[in-house]
Amino acid sequence: MRPETAGSDGIIDLWLFDLEPALPDVHDLERLLSGDERTRAAAFVFDEDRNRYIAGRGRLREILAHYLGLPPQDIRFTYNAYGKPGLDAGLHGVLHFNLSHSAGLALLAVSDRYSLGADIEQVAPLKEDVAAYCFSDAERSDLAALRPGEYLDGFYRCWTRKEAFVKAHGEGLSLPLQSFDVSIGTEAAPLLKRLDSDPSGLRNWKLFNLAPAPGFAGALAVLTGGRNSRLQWRSLEELYAVSRASSM
Repeated sequence: MRPETAGSDGIIDLWLFDLEPALPDVHDLERLLSGDERTRAAAFVFDEDRNRYIAGRGRLREILAHYLGLPPQDIRFTYNAYGKPGLDAGLHGVLHFNLSHSAGLALLAVSDRYSLGADIEQVAPLKEDVAAYCFSDAERSDLAALRPGEYLDGFYRCWTRKEAFVKAHGEGLSLPLQSFDVSIGTEAAPLLKRLDSDPSGLRNWKLFNLAPAPGFAGALAVLTGGRNSRLQWRSLEELYAVSRASSM
């Protein structure tokens, strides 16, 4: 996937980065955006939301440029019928990615093999009973079996796994949230337990539980087709070190 390990081992790279960099960095990142992205950024009412959007899109371009060997400004995105972003394969070849953000953090997953979906959520008290209309009967039953002090963490484990799967599946909210079940426990290997649209395809999917940062929950869903995959955390410091070395 990276130049030194191109597609040889099924590694999925995970990048965690701050969406609230210093203002000079925000201005630098804005220069990387397309005209459409700048127009969207300008439409935000609040500076905080605008700067987070710029930071997210700019960092996304920087990281993908690292894999593609292109200037960040030259990357071209496409969107499927349900709005899932991807790269223009005619220009860039096949590289899968998915970006999620919550509060001031962003999580990006990248793979040259597998379609995937990532989700990150800040763990906060619930203001409404989201599970009642977003989770399946089986998932609600599993949540109800938890001790009261375990409910919030269980909810976010379930929520991030479902969100990650929906994003990986690629059909957005046209895929009913009650049409599939995920496990909600603390097991090392979370499970996709039911998928009405493809009951025989459960073995093709792999879920990962992530602990991206204190106070945040995360999950990754990957369409592996039963093949091996493993995760590797990356850092912006590493990316910038490579960039500095290549420019010397």
